[in-house]
Amino acid sequence: MEPIVHKIGNTRWDSLSLGEVMLRLDPGEGRIHTTRHFTAWEGGGEYNVARGLHRCFGLRTAIATAFADNAVGRLVEDFILQGGVDTSLIRWVPYDGVGRTVRNGLNFTERGFGLRAAAGCSDRGHTAISQVKRGDFDWEAIFGPQNGSRWFHTGGIFAALSESTPEVAADAMDAARKYGTPVSFDLNYRDSLWKSIGGKAKAQQVNRELVRKVDLLLGNEEDFSAMLGISLEGVGEGFDELPTASYEKMLREVAAAYPNLRMIATTLRTAHTASRNAWGAIAIYQDQIIHVPQREIDILDRVGGGDSFASGLIYGLLAGQPVEWAVRCGVAHGALAMTTPGDTSMATKAEIERVMKGSSARIER
Repeated sequence: MEPIVHKIGNTRWDSLSLGEVMLRLDPGEGRIHTTRHFTAWEGGGEYNVARGLHRCFGLRTAIATAFADNAVGRLVEDFILQGGVDTSLIRWVPYDGVGRTVRNGLNFTERGFGLRAAAGCSDRGHTAISQVKRGDFDWEAIFGPQNGSRWFHTGGIFAALSESTPEVAADAMDAARKYGTPVSFDLNYRDSLWKSIGGKAKAQQVNRELVRKVDLLLGNEEDFSAMLGISLEGVGEGFDELPTASYEKMLREVAAAYPNLRMIATTLRTAHTASRNAWGAIAIYQDQIIHVPQREIDILDRVGGGDSFASGLIYGLLAGQPVEWAVRCGVAHGALAMTTPGDTSMATKAEIERVMKGSSARIER
């Protein structure tokens, strides 16, 4: 495996993400089907990485996405602005008044507690970003010398939105690689997105092609099986035991199948209950295995933990830290992100570094 080499010199952004940003409606401690109150957040697998890289690590980030131009779209834009992510690449699509032709995505998500698992109900059909086509974004101008980014991130959620979104992702990846920008891709399998358009067979057809354009591949054990057809051996359906040797074998199989990949990383999660997980990670880089053993963590809201792992890892790579440091940074950031509500991280870099050093949760005064 070749090392990841990111751009050095002046670029407009440190990292750019391509994906959908939805309005998340959160019933807090309640249930979606019985609540009378929701808290509104913004969230999206690819966007969460950009936001974490800016808010937690101070990098310059942007999101390439699209919204229907109505009050809901402008509300999500306002959340993005509060997060400090550059909105200049948002495409605004005229709204027809009722959402027959274009709309903005809604994501109802409850956090779960104890034996009650977290649950989601998406309402995202016919969204503006799902309808983007080749040519809607000028990737040459975005990644070329007049702008440029040190990193590019997208994933399997965006690729699942429509027939055209994988083509848009492929064009963006090609332009990024042309200008020396590393590409990361989070497989992020979502059964709800694929089941009506061909299921796992279609998911594998689409993602196997996209992964051939990727430098850093992210996912969990279900993602690699569902999206690439490479399964994890010796693990039961409940993932109660996660043998390191099985994960190492899986990572090496992925690396052999896709020699273009320069790094592969997967989180290690055992969900004892919705509120208590064992959390760690394992990665392969330059044929070496990096393993951060699981530790028990308490969970308030698990959504976005994997995205925060991704942003912590990417930050470490962009900061020139040793790869083992970068993986530990991702694990710490993901753990902290799951202690607060909403999809996006509220952690600070100082808090992440304290967790990486193994400090306690004693009060800071």
